[in-house]
Amino acid sequence: MIKVDLISPMRCSKCRRPAILFQRYSGLHLCREHFLADLESKAKRDIRSHGWIRPGDMIGIALSGGKDSSALLYFLHTLVSRRKDVDLFAITVDEGISGYRDPGIARKRALDLGIPHVTVSFREKFGITIDEIVGKKGDFLSCSYCGVLRRHVLNAVAREEHATRLALGFNLDDEAQSVLMNVLRGDRDRLLRSSVPAEGVIPRMKPFLHIPEREVALYSYLMGGNVDLGRCPYAHNALRAGVREMLNAYAWEHPATRHALVNLGDELAGLNTGQKCGLHPCERCGEPCGNVCRSCQILSEVTGNDR
Repeated sequence: MIKVDLISPMRCSKCRRPAILFQRYSGLHLCREHFLADLESKAKRDIRSHGWIRPGDMIGIALSGGKDSSALLYFLHTLVSRRKDVDLFAITVDEGISGYRDPGIARKRALDLGIPHVTVSFREKFGITIDEIVGKKGDFLSCSYCGVLRRHVLNAVAREEHATRLALGFNLDDEAQSVLMNVLRGDRDRLLRSSVPAEGVIPRMKPFLHIPEREVALYSYLMGGNVDLGRCPYAHNALRAGVREMLNAYAWEHPATRHALVNLGDELAGLNTGQKCGLHPCERCGEPCGNVCRSCQILSEVTGNDR
C-alpha cells in the first residue's frame, strides 16, 4: 500500500526545512532563518553600495508605526545596535487623520528598543490637520497635500535634531509605483531628479529599495509581532492606488517588473548626478524649495492666509 502525505509543506531551497515564503521572482522557497538572512543581506548590500551609513552618523528613522517603517526600525536597530559610532532616533508625524493612526504605538516600539523618539503634528507645525484640510478642500488632493507637508516636517525635524541621514521605509513596490506614476504623468523632471541631496535637504536612505512589500510585511511580523496593514482613509483618491492595482496585475504574470522599474529609476537619476537642484530657502518657512514653496502654497490655499 502506498502512503500519500496530504500535508506536504514546501521545503526551503537552501536547507530543506519547512518554508514560510515563496519568491516568485527568484523561484526560491525560504524558511524563517533563510528569509531573514536574505532580506537583511539585500538591505545591507544597498547600504554598502550607496554609502548610506558612515561613522559618526545620526540617523533619523521616519516611523509611522505601520509595517514598513516598523520593519525599518527593527532592521536598523539590529544592524547598528552594537556600534558606538552610529546613533538612531525615530520621528513620528501625526497628520491629524481621525481613527487612522495612533502615534503612541510608534513611540512605544521605538522606546522598547531604547531608541529616542520625537513626535510632531501637523497641528503643532502648521496649525491645521489633514482632516481639516479635507473639510475645506475636499479629499480629491488630500494625498498630494499630505505628502508635501509630511516631507516638509520630516526634513525640518531631522535637521533640528542634527540628523546626518533620514531613513525611509519605502519598499520595492513603492519605488516601482513612483517610477511608473512619473512615466504616466510624463514628469521628466522627477524621473531625472538628481540623487545628490541639495543644501538644506537631509540625505535620504531607503534600505528596502529592492525588497517587495509582502516580504517587508513578513519581516515586520517576524521581528515585532503585530503588523498594521491599514491604509489611509483618503488613499482611494490617489493616483498611486490605480497604479498599484495595474502594476500588481501585470507583475503577477511578469514577476521581475518591479525590479526593472526601480532599476530604470536609478539609472535615470544617475544621469543627473552633476546637476544642481536649484533649491533655495523659502522666504516664509526657511525650508529648501524651487521657484515656489509648495508647503506654503498649500497652506495659503487651505487657510486663505499668507504664512
